[in-house]
Amino acid sequence: MPEIVLSPSPNCNDRGPGFTVDMLVLHYTGMETKEAALQRLCDPKAEVSAHYLIDEEGNVHRLVEEKLRAWHAGVSSWRGKTDINARSIGIELVNPGHEWGYREFTEPQIRELEAVCFGVLTRHPIPARNVVGHSDVAPTRKTDPGELFPWPRLASKGIGLWPRESDHLEQDDVALKKALGDIGYDTRDWPAAVKAFQRHFRPSRVTGRMDPETARRIVGLTEAIRHDEAGSA
Repeated sequence: MPEIVLSPSPNCNDRGPGFTVDMLVLHYTGMETKEAALQRLCDPKAEVSAHYLIDEEGNVHRLVEEKLRAWHAGVSSWRGKTDINARSIGIELVNPGHEWGYREFTEPQIRELEAVCFGVLTRHPIPARNVVGHSDVAPTRKTDPGELFPWPRLASKGIGLWPRESDHLEQDDVALKKALGDIGYDTRDWPAAVKAFQRHFRPSRVTGRMDPETARRIVGLTEAIRHDEAGSA
């Protein structure tokens, strides 16, 4: 675990009875500076927070203890369940985001993120399929951590999943919608769900429209989930 800077936020509360941490949600701050992001995440009037913030120099700030609910996901859902804050750890990465000049995440930042994630995954029973981005759980509202986030790198180290394109091309829209819902996405707004999937798993072309490559990756991810769950059984 990297050295932690304590930057406590008042924006937290108890998780409530019956909740087990089984999700890890990654974000970007979407603000112009680290200082502005830290100030907002610690401002009681803002009513937002996260468990950790990692700046571009690789400094790790702990804002909320893991045993507590941080307020990072907002209105969101995954695999049919809501109150994502109650069952997740939230990590913010300093990055101006799409509004303020979205850019590559830095090597020190991602290196420290990997270390923090390894610690979180050691302490909590989080399946690989539940390592997600904010846009995955809130596809109609959010775009972070965005298409520049190195999901394949993290998956190669055991943090989340990365699908290969399936040899099977599913072209039936009903079946693809069911598959995307089974993965975890809220598919009531179909273009938004497709766009969120693409932002995470096919970032080279984020259109919100189904195409053969996206379809093969959806099927490929369902296959990866089955394989991962079979290996964990």
